[in-house]
Amino acid sequence: MRDVLDDLERWQRQDAQIAIATLTEVRGSAPRLPGARFCATRGGEVSGSVSGGCIEADLFEHALEVLDGGRPALVQYGIPDDFAFEVGLSCGGEIEVLVEPFRDDDAWQALRAALVEQRSAVLAVGLEPAGIAGRRMVAFEDAAVGSVDAALDGEIAERARELLREGGTRRLTLGEPGAQRVVFLEAFRPPPHLFLLGAAFAGPPLARMASEAGFHVTVVDPRSAFATRERFPTADELIVGWPNEAIEAAEPGPHSYIVMLLHDEKFDVPALVPALRSEACYIGVMGSRRTHERRLEQLREEGCEEADLARLRAPIGLNIGGREPAEIAVSILAEMLAVRYGRDPRGA
Repeated sequence: MRDVLDDLERWQRQDAQIAIATLTEVRGSAPRLPGARFCATRGGEVSGSVSGGCIEADLFEHALEVLDGGRPALVQYGIPDDFAFEVGLSCGGEIEVLVEPFRDDDAWQALRAALVEQRSAVLAVGLEPAGIAGRRMVAFEDAAVGSVDAALDGEIAERARELLREGGTRRLTLGEPGAQRVVFLEAFRPPPHLFLLGAAFAGPPLARMASEAGFHVTVVDPRSAFATRERFPTADELIVGWPNEAIEAAEPGPHSYIVMLLHDEKFDVPALVPALRSEACYIGVMGSRRTHERRLEQLREEGCEEADLARLRAPIGLNIGGREPAEIAVSILAEMLAVRYGRDPRGA
């Protein structure tokens, strides 16, 4: 949703007629995961993707039909459907997409506010039967906005709150046999937070790439000539100050990534002490192995335990052989993404 939010808001300001398509189920393999979105206007503008390009041309025609009829539609694509080959789906699986007219209702306003304010929320959307298709609720830890089915809203909100803690998506079948309801749940949690300590060398390309990959980016550097908006136009926050003070004040959580690019002991060690005491899931530092051994000794003198020191990723990034700033940034972001998705970045 975040990848199409800016376009949706721009189209709203233009009073465009908008259809939104949501990938609600994948059977087998497919290029995108449930929750991916494709949006289109009657005027022919598009944003996002549910298949990586396989079916979007056909999906655009469904979007126009939905805008004409005013009713949501569940569209199936896949190998068993002869039509799938005609529209180019060669991904080895089947997918289901809900196509609906975009509605700027209370549920949408609640979800939009959560996305902008980086609060956790779960969107529940009715799929079947047709009478509840497109009806939606947005659930928070202590409240819910909107309705999918009055008789089941309480249970939907309860299941949504379970997903709020787990993340991801879920497809629910609720109700008694013969009167069952199918509902799609999607959790929205704050984006991962990159603390980029050091605004020189690979800093600008890494900040830009990380922003494009969905990270909230905070750049910290004590040198005002480096930490400028001109050099970091996409950064969410720019802090001219000492990295250790910024980390202590921020108290990074389990979805935080700390990248130390200053490569200077007078900055490295003071900042790494609070970093290692935080819940950050990734802490990477520049420097040769010899430099890192000296850094480890200094951190031990500061009282850091061996278990904490083992969390450090040094030298930072994957060994792809690149030496240019953008290449270094790619190697660092690749390692961060591997951690984000539970992969072994150093594995074969």
